[in-house]
Amino acid sequence: MGEIGRLAIVLGFLVALWGIGASVVGGLRRNQGLIASGMHAAYAFSALTGIAVLALLQLLLARDFNVEYVASYSSSTLPLQYTIAALWGGMKGSLLWWTFILATFNAIVQLQNRRKNRDQMPYVTATLLATGAFFLSLLVFVTDPFERLPFTPTEGSDLNPLLQNYWMTIHPPSLYLGFVSTTVPFAFAVAALVTGKLGDAWIRTTRRWALFSWFFLSLGNLFGAAWAYVVLGWGGYWAWDPVENAAFMPWLTATAYLHSVMIQEKKDMLKVWNMVLVILTFSLTIFGTFLTRSGVISSVHSFTQSGLGPFFLIFLGIALAISLGLLFWRLPLLKSRNELESIFSREAAFLLNNLILVGIAFTVFWGTVFPVLSEWVRGVKITVGPPFFNRVNAPLGIALVFLMGVGPVIAWRRASWTSLQRSFIGPVGAGVGTGLAALLLGAGNFYAIVAFSVSAFALATVGSEFWRGMRVRQQMMGEAPWTALSRLIGKNRRRYGGYVIHVGVVMVFIGIVASSVFRIEIQKGLTAGQAVEVGDYTLRFEGVFDESDSHVDIRKARLSVWEDGKQLGEVLPEKRFYRKPEQPTTEVSIWSTLGADLYVVLGSYDTKSGTGVFQVFLNPMISWMWIGGFVLVIGTVICMWPSYAERTAEATSRVPAGSRTAT
Repeated sequence: MGEIGRLAIVLGFLVALWGIGASVVGGLRRNQGLIASGMHAAYAFSALTGIAVLALLQLLLARDFNVEYVASYSSSTLPLQYTIAALWGGMKGSLLWWTFILATFNAIVQLQNRRKNRDQMPYVTATLLATGAFFLSLLVFVTDPFERLPFTPTEGSDLNPLLQNYWMTIHPPSLYLGFVSTTVPFAFAVAALVTGKLGDAWIRTTRRWALFSWFFLSLGNLFGAAWAYVVLGWGGYWAWDPVENAAFMPWLTATAYLHSVMIQEKKDMLKVWNMVLVILTFSLTIFGTFLTRSGVISSVHSFTQSGLGPFFLIFLGIALAISLGLLFWRLPLLKSRNELESIFSREAAFLLNNLILVGIAFTVFWGTVFPVLSEWVRGVKITVGPPFFNRVNAPLGIALVFLMGVGPVIAWRRASWTSLQRSFIGPVGAGVGTGLAALLLGAGNFYAIVAFSVSAFALATVGSEFWRGMRVRQQMMGEAPWTALSRLIGKNRRRYGGYVIHVGVVMVFIGIVASSVFRIEIQKGLTAGQAVEVGDYTLRFEGVFDESDSHVDIRKARLSVWEDGKQLGEVLPEKRFYRKPEQPTTEVSIWSTLGADLYVVLGSYDTKSGTGVFQVFLNPMISWMWIGGFVLVIGTVICMWPSYAERTAEATSRVPAGSRTAT
């Protein structure tokens, strides 16, 4: 299987090179034979990378330790789900997995556009294959995932214990889906620039791809936060780590694009800006891949140091040079037909929203690369920690949530003073009332009070939009409230699905603010029968017990959870001792409610004295983050689900023109 996998990636690389040449030459010469050959190369590329992935997976499942990758990232006792996850657990496997996802997306794009966008498709195919060829070139010439050892070890080194968690099975795939799918809008943007067809067609074609990418980037970041929360034992979920930042930056620019593209569709404005955002989002995914695989930064999330960094920088430079060169060439065709008429308009709110999102992205980018730049220039590595990011981004985040409340209800072009009063008097009242309530309840932190007020304002504006639309349908159609609401959403899925997404994002924001500002932390040594109070809860240590299997030894502490003299349940924090490699890890235990998480860590246990040292955190409202993520999923599904009109148009487009019956 190793030889089959190796042959598949070599042939895939050669097929990709042929497909690039055939597509570009075919597009320039309008040679349908070459264009078709490029399309067939895309399908072959997908099939060959699929064969390579299956080969590596089979080697992992067969525990073939003669293959260096298998020996480095698995063992004979590794559970099945983590053996499968080892496919993307190492650098070589993750590059192959990335390429396979891209090849699959390429095949899907070919199928979707086999009867449309025919002028652009040769260049779309060439761009997608060029990106895939770059990744395969690394696997062919630099870091072979099927490399064999001169001997066969009796046992593998095993997957890093920190990766042996259920989030390992869904977080990296989600993030890769988000990263890789940014290539599709980028490819269509390049094709639009090459062909000069710079209207809305390429935007409409890639709308769902852009939303798909944003969706999985959102999930990837949330899953990563949840993983850090339950695995690292520090009570937090986001540390502004360079690799976390690498996943966050393209999410910010993708969010900006999804908002600003509506202005182009509605008002024929911001064409250049939208092109820049598409290019920037794709470039940031490549930059993030560079960070995790170059060894230039230290991170718990990054792969081992390697020599791949220069190759990623060269590819990124080439991609930027070509795309920006095409953009400057086509600037005369990208002039906007309309201009911003008033700062009191939805266009202005969306534009300010974009500037804030890109401002946050730049702040995160600068804070991430500054230590590296300072070391290169001065030889001294200056650390940029969470205080810098929090201090700069907290006010910007509050402003962003405020604009989430303004954008949906303010009028296009120009809003009158009367319409502003009518639209905002209720939401402003909700925001002020929430701020006063927070102050009376003892929330003395200024930022928290402002954040809660702005969040209430944003939720109230969204709620008023749903209420107003539902009431209009009830009056016009005589429908019941639930029927009116469901049909209102169904008639305009994109708009109201976006509002649901806003609710989810605001819930995540509230969870971040509350858990960051009002967190309680206690460290205490306890013997059996002793208790410690944390907020309104009491934790009583009941003792420890041990479990073990062929893979890991586990020591669990049992603590009962009490509130107002009533036992609620128990928590079981763990210390795990893995045999390969011999490395201890911490498994936290959490008693979770809507109001707060009681987060318990077993720091150590002294068998002689029977004393356990526990670190306990009380994280208020953190469950709002995870519920907000679920709401975000619902909103995205609503946005992406085709409307009746779209399904009808798609079905009609599949019917040959000669077979349609005139009416």
